[in-house]
Parts: sequence; C-alpha cells; structure tokens
Amino acid sequence: MKCNILHESPNRLRVHLHCARMSLHEADLLEYYLRSVDGVTEVTVYDRTQDAVVRYTGQRSAVIGALASFSFAKAEVMELVPEHTSRALNREFEDKLGMTVMRRIFSKLFLPAPITTAMALYRSVKYIREGLTALWHGKLSVAVLDATAVTVSVVRGDFSTAGSVMFMLRLGEILEEWTHKKSVADLAGAMSLNVDKVWLQSGDTEVLVPIGDVQLGDRILVRTGSLIPLDGQVVSGEAMVNQASITGESMPVVKRPGSPVYAGTVAEEGQCVVEVQKVRGSGRYDRIVRMIEESEKLKSTTEDKAARLADRLVPYTLGGTVLTYLLTRNVTKMLAVLMVDFSCALKLSMPIAVLSAMRECSSYHISVKGGRFLEAVAQADTVVFDKTGTLTYAVPTVQDVVPFGGHDAQEMLRLAACLEEHYPHSMATAVVEEAKRRGLSHEEYHSQVQYIVAHGISSMVNGEKTLIGSAHFVFEDEGCTIPAGEQERFDALPTQYSHLYLCLAGQLAVVICIHDPLRAEAKDAIRALHDCGIRKVVMMTGDNRCTAACVAEEVGVDEFHAEVLPEDKADFIRRKRAAGHTVIMIGDGVNDSPALSEAEADAGIAISTGAAIAREISDITITSEDLFQLVTLRRISQSLMDRIHRNYRFIVGFNLGLILLGVAGILPPTASALLHNASTLGISLKSMTDLPEAAATVPEKSGE
Repeated sequence: MKCNILHESPNRLRVHLHCARMSLHEADLLEYYLRSVDGVTEVTVYDRTQDAVVRYTGQRSAVIGALASFSFAKAEVMELVPEHTSRALNREFEDKLGMTVMRRIFSKLFLPAPITTAMALYRSVKYIREGLTALWHGKLSVAVLDATAVTVSVVRGDFSTAGSVMFMLRLGEILEEWTHKKSVADLAGAMSLNVDKVWLQSGDTEVLVPIGDVQLGDRILVRTGSLIPLDGQVVSGEAMVNQASITGESMPVVKRPGSPVYAGTVAEEGQCVVEVQKVRGSGRYDRIVRMIEESEKLKSTTEDKAARLADRLVPYTLGGTVLTYLLTRNVTKMLAVLMVDFSCALKLSMPIAVLSAMRECSSYHISVKGGRFLEAVAQADTVVFDKTGTLTYAVPTVQDVVPFGGHDAQEMLRLAACLEEHYPHSMATAVVEEAKRRGLSHEEYHSQVQYIVAHGISSMVNGEKTLIGSAHFVFEDEGCTIPAGEQERFDALPTQYSHLYLCLAGQLAVVICIHDPLRAEAKDAIRALHDCGIRKVVMMTGDNRCTAACVAEEVGVDEFHAEVLPEDKADFIRRKRAAGHTVIMIGDGVNDSPALSEAEADAGIAISTGAAIAREISDITITSEDLFQLVTLRRISQSLMDRIHRNYRFIVGFNLGLILLGVAGILPPTASALLHNASTLGISLKSMTDLPEAAATVPEKSGE
C-alpha cells in the first residue's frame, strides 16, 4: 500500500496511508500486522487521520518493506488480530464524552432559558428517582447525595446550577465506567492471548499442533488432568469433566459420546476424543471477562474496608450538609458540601488498582483470579512447595532400570511405558521417553486400567494384577513383597534418585530410578523469598525421605516432609492456618489440587505446565520458566497494598479539603464537583499504571 513518511527520527517513523476512511477493524489490522514485523517494538495507529507511528529497534528497511507490502486483505488472512481489542471500547467512550461536552456547550451558548430549564427538569428525574430508590431500600448511598444536590437546586429555581451539577455527574459516570471497563478489557486481553497446543487425532496417530491450526470438524484427544481447549462434542471415550469455570457446578459431570464440552473446562478423570465445533477459542474472551468480573467479588480485606468506609461516610456527608446550612444559612455552601463524597473515589480506584495489578501480573505471565489472593501473597509468612515440577524442572530422565525376580529389564520397561503413556505426570513421561530411546515398541495388551491419583496405576496384564507407582502404593496399600533373597539388593538402590516400582502378581518386578534435576534458580529464588519477608519455606513431596533430604539441603528450605499424600499436604496447611499463619501453596500436579484449593491455602499457586486441574483449582497460575516469578508476584502484591493505602489517605484528605473549602465559601458547588470528579479520575488513572516497585523485582542470581 502507498504511504508517505510524514516524520522520521532515529528508530521512529510516522507514516500516512493512502486509503479511504479507515475503520476501527482496519486500524487493528494495520497495528497487529506491524507488530508482527521483526524489530518493531511499538505501534500506534490513528484511524481518523490514517496515520501510524512505528517504533523499532531492527532494520529500517524491514519496516519500510512491511509497509510497502501491506494490504488489509493480506492482514485479514494472517489472522493476527485477537478476538477483542480495546480500540472500539476507547472510541465508544470518546464519543460519549465528546457528545456530552458538545451538548453542554451548545445548550449554554444557543438555547434559550425556557428550553434549558425544561432539559434540566427532565434530566433531574433520573437522579431523583435513583435517590428515592436507594432510600426505599434503606440505603444512604451516593445516589442520595446526588439526588439531594439536584433537588435543592431545582427547588430553589436555580436551574443553571442544577444543569451544571448534572453535567459534572454525567462526566463522572462516563469516566468511571470507562476506567473500569478499560481495566477489565486490558486484563482479559492479556489473559486470552496465551498460545496453547492440542493433541490432534490424525488417523491412528496423535500430533501436537498449535491451537490456531485446528479446523472445524477436527478431532482432539483429552486425557485425565488435561484442559479442554475448544468447544466441541465427545465422539468417543468417557470422562468426568469439571465445568465450574463455565457453569459454576461444584461436581464434575460425566461426558459420553454425544455430550457437549466447553473450552476452559478440565477432564478430572478418564479420556475422550472431542470433535471441534468452535475454533480460535470462540467465546473464550467473554468467559475470561466474566471470570474477572466474578473475581472482583473476591475483594481483598483492604478493598472491603474501603468500600464499607465509603458507605459509612455518606450519612456523615449528609449530616455535614445539614449542619453547614444551619450554621451558615447559605444554600451555595451547603451544595458545595453535597457535591463532594468519598464513595466514588474509594469504590472506583481500589478495584481498578487491583485490576491493574492483575494485568501487570499477566504481563509477567502470572494469572491471578482476585484481589484477595494478591493480598494473601503480600501478607504470607509461610510458603509450601511441592517438589516435582516446582522445585525441579519436571523433565525427569530414567537413570537406571533395576529388575527383580528374574524379570528382564527391557521387557519390564516396555510394560511400564505401556501403562504410563496415557497419564499426565512428568515421571510417566520419563518412562515413556526412555522406552522410545531404547526402541521398545509395545502393543496395548493391558486392560481394566485404573489411575489412582498420587499413588499409581492398577491394571490387569495377561490375567495378572499389575501395579506401578510409589512405594507407599505398592508395598503398604497393596501389600506387594520383595522377591526372596533380594532384600539386600533392594536396600542398595541409589537414594539420590526417585523410584518407581512395578509389581506383577503381588511381587516386585522392577524399580525404575528417575533423576529430576533441580531448577538452577531454585536456591536463589528461595533465598529471595526469605529476603521478601517469608519466614518459613517448606517442601512437601511424595518422594522417599533420602531423596527429599538431599533436595531440601541443596535448595535451602526451612523444613521438609517426605512420602506425603495429597491429604497430608492439605492437613499441614490447615494446621498452619489454624495457628495464625498466612500460607501459600505452590504445586503443579493433580495430587496438589486439594492443598491448592481455596478451602485450604490462603492462596494456591499452580505451575502452568502442570496438570490442568491444578490450574483450574488454584487461585494463581505462573509459568514454570523461572521461580523468580514468585518473587515478582510477592513484590507486586506488596506494592499493590501500599498503593491501596496511599489511595485511601489521598482520597480522604483531598475530599475533606474540598468540603472545608466549600464551607468556607471559597469553592462554589460546580467547582467542588469538578475537582472531586477530576481527582477521582486522576487517582483512577494513576491506579491503572504499572506499579513502580515491580519494575526491578527480580534479584540477581548468585551464580553458584
């Protein structure tokens, strides 16, 4: 497309496109097309003037070439624009604000007094009705203050003041609605742009493909603990699906062939094949918006206190208004007090500060489901880590295969891989990968498979009961034994590895030794958490005590617990909370779900590459690339609480000053309303900005 360079400076271009009037969608197409160019760091498109400002760090020629080859049709086919952008929302409120101001100017300059009086009377009905409704329900809210201010002006016959008051109230309503919706939309957009992959069924094989490559009618495989990525219908298999995020049902629902399934739900048990009926995450954005709006109900204690204080201050404002009139007999001074309230700023800026912090967390690939959990992270004194997949990389490898009872190591590994390949656990993946590396293919000759969370797998192979899992599962729960004469060999197994036990017909057949390397940053991250005020870091694992002790000593946790079950983790957290501690739990597996739930931990944090059910139940999800994201989360949470307290002090102080100036006769009602609304907007916009303390959250690693 032809375009002119209007202005150029180092690493910045302003260009004008030669096209007809640009629609909002076309502006989005241009913006996201240019963002996809290598080296481009920032793009701003002005649809009204057909201009674009491009900032880049790469080659200028790449940007010029991209502009030269651009066309709206080409960009449309590339499908770069997300399902929702904030451009339409911003334009909607720009138009609302502009029309409100233009109508006010027109009526003041050109309309005669009788018409402006009639307009003021007509508009006052809305505010008076809202005030009366609040009183009818026994509430002394801001609506009562607004209605009183408007009614007093109308009764006095001061329709000019009444019109000015309603104009300022309308501006405040528009700006408050915009700041709130903008915060929600920004957060939803950040959360909905994650790139997911799915297992696509292709003939007799399964292929891992980007979700964007899935077409209508394709069939995808969903297994235990996995997220259902797209809307569709079950065509084979059976699964118990947790639909709480969509329908609010607390219990999982059975899905059989013919049953509909929805994106964002989780298969808790079983597996099924789903035929896709909606692609590109249709409806996902709207669901995320609903989730965020629901999460606002999960307000922090600080937010709740601010909201309750705002409501409690309304009667005092009304009392101050009456007192001002009784002392001064001046209606103007009385109105100046009425035009100022604490509720708007307190009730708007606090949630916006939380939404902004949630959005900022999202920019660090941290997803938070409510302000309550950010406050819990800020106040936490105890952190409980699961080991596998959290303190370790969750990419374990098989180090040794030790057969017992005269069994062949290769054949036992083949059988173990056959049993483990269908289940979402890192140790199971290690077994399958080792079998592939050794070229051990297998037929599906097992039956009656039962997956027992946090324990292992039970099946029947050639008429024999076959078990694979932890020592607790096979020896204590199932009563398996070690072949005669091999106890000494069993005791000599290397303790630095995790062990997976395979038993046939009640006897140990093989022990698979698995090494899961610690994250390079684990020790430094735990030290940094201590530096952030965390007094106790605890590691809990189902692994054997010797392995757990080695890991605990290496990473520097304060205490550890080995060979624990999911209910043990949940019970430990319950006891800590009962003792007055604020506890956060960090895990990644199906077996961590009970401890991660809101009923146990003050905040449950799941690793995003772990089981989907853990992410579903948890309150916060982080990527597993770097444990220092936990430090970032802690610092953002602490900074948020500081911001909320600063906002509180400013709002109370500033509005109290306006009231005093109004009583002194220095500020007229319209000026009080203007300054009150301007301060509300200003502190709300400030609350939408990134937290300054969060920019340098990640400490330097020690290099040890």
